Amino acid sequence: MQSATMDAVSGGALANTIHPRPVILCFSHLRWNFVYQRPQHLMSLAGRDYDVIYFEEPVHEAVDAPRLRRTAVAPRVELAVPVLPLGMDDADAVAAQRTLIDTRVAQLGAQPRLLWFYTPMALRFAAHLEHLVCVYDNMDELSAFRHAPAQLAVLERELLARTDVVFCGGRSLYQVKRAQHRNAHAFPSSIDRRHFARARAGLDDPPDQASLPRPRLGYFGVVDERMDLELLDTLAQQRPDWQWIMVGPTAKIDPQALPRRPNLHWLGMRRYEALPAYLAHWDVGIMPFALNEATRFISPTKTPEFLAAGVPVVSTPIRDVVRPYGERGLVEIATTPDEWLAAIDRVFTRERTPWLARVDRFLAGQSWENTWQQMQALLDGTLHGRLRSARRPARTTSSIATEASHS
Repeated sequence: MQSATMDAVSGGALANTIHPRPVILCFSHLRWNFVYQRPQHLMSLAGRDYDVIYFEEPVHEAVDAPRLRRTAVAPRVELAVPVLPLGMDDADAVAAQRTLIDTRVAQLGAQPRLLWFYTPMALRFAAHLEHLVCVYDNMDELSAFRHAPAQLAVLERELLARTDVVFCGGRSLYQVKRAQHRNAHAFPSSIDRRHFARARAGLDDPPDQASLPRPRLGYFGVVDERMDLELLDTLAQQRPDWQWIMVGPTAKIDPQALPRRPNLHWLGMRRYEALPAYLAHWDVGIMPFALNEATRFISPTKTPEFLAAGVPVVSTPIRDVVRPYGERGLVEIATTPDEWLAAIDRVFTRERTPWLARVDRFLAGQSWENTWQQMQALLDGTLHGRLRSARRPARTTSSIATEASHS
């Protein structure tokens, strides 16, 4: 790969001074068109300064040979999905993904590359790629999730040894990863305030919940092993006159295992654009997360999203919810069903205006734009060093590991 050159920096992101325009090769375990969350927010913003190729995990279809399905999903953001033949085993799938990615990267010509990992599993087919900077955006402790691949923990240790900078998706996770990487930084879940504040403006009630009586208590997000279904079932049973509304897809659990009651409504997945309309007609936002290994380090994005919508929140004591939201009196924290019902009753009787003023003061400095700018500043510092050494051969993640072993 040709070395990048740098003009004098005249303000703005350093990426805008690199010619040709740099590209982020992003490797994610989360599908772009699933739940809209951290990767989509950040990579959409990255498209202002970089070209972005978002590589998803493969899909298996009735095709004769592997191919890469490419779709534009945001300005300068390309979704790239490996499509593999049905029945292909894991070793052949890894080899096929490497070939597909190499072919796509070869088409980029002299564009400088940044690698951005959401999953360490991608090292199996992307570790050899030349790049200026390698980023690990560590959203969650993925090895603690149900059905996590056996080799994930080993590959994460390898990625931590090779990467230049680690962004941590929550403060609890940062406390662990800062001991494992010298350049780790905490970037908890942020917020698109304008999007969710629309819920305060009196949006029309969506048809699939418009006929439900009040009060309404709602959740949106993935329903998986992190959800305390027993708690939810008990709450719905004890308050049959309250409507419990669950918006979001089911993953990694049997849908037949979901509790069923007349006042418990499983609406399924809804588009990100539609969420404010649902929130606008909820009385309380609920986060009935289980307390287990999968939730030990989570920093739920929905916490600030509920608050930006002006919806009071009750949550189980997830550490990154307790601190800062619970400690500041912005979110009610409860564990047992009795504590939950008491917390909801407090929400119903609380004076709304002073609470909402505290919420707005707290959220005033938060946005995905601010998060991206802070991340970009850290990338700029690393890029400066790379460009000063532009005459050196482009590095692979293997060369990063070699350097780390001598530092």
